Amino acid sequence: MREEAGPHRILVLHSNPDAFRSADRQILEKLGYAIVSQEEFDERFYSIDRPRPDLRIVDERYLADVPEDGGPSVPIVALTGRHGVTGADTRIVAALPRPPGMHDVYRVAQQLLEDTPRATPRVPVHLVARCHREQREWLAVVLSLSENGCLLRTPEPLMLGTRLDLAFELPRRGRLRLSAENAYQLLPDFGLIFHATAPGDRAAIRAYVGEALASL
Repeated sequence: MREEAGPHRILVLHSNPDAFRSADRQILEKLGYAIVSQEEFDERFYSIDRPRPDLRIVDERYLADVPEDGGPSVPIVALTGRHGVTGADTRIVAALPRPPGMHDVYRVAQQLLEDTPRATPRVPVHLVARCHREQREWLAVVLSLSENGCLLRTPEPLMLGTRLDLAFELPRRGRLRLSAENAYQLLPDFGLIFHATAPGDRAAIRAYVGEALASL
């Protein structure tokens, strides 16, 4: 299954066009967030039902060029340097360093726009995993994957809160060995949250997820 069926949130960019790589834009659109210029918004998305974008991403050097919004101002995510923002402009609700990363934009957009934010993007997979818990080993299948966790289909019953170890081959990245906890059920499957993931393993999953999203 896919994260979103096309963009359901529109983010207008006020910055140099090359602030985002085209690949990052494509991935974010597949995750439900279209990043467009003001002109593109007016041409493609403006309607009676959608007179304003959901969010503006604005290089702080372009703040003076942001048009006035009818009614409450559209929230702004400022692109800035290491010093951050001062809070003097009440439209600014968040800040990201220049140039912004795709994952950072996703996290901020989720927190600002979604009722049930998701920290990291995930992709559908079909990876055979070897599970280990209390001297028992068995095979299961990872059905979706993010850097924070996975959805697992297993013949072995698991109680909520159960800790286990699992290992699987990540295509083009090698074998990962992870510690996880059964955090929820999504019948008939189990949602696992990874714990104490090594930075290299987390980076490998993040890179794999980005490549997989780009190819969808």
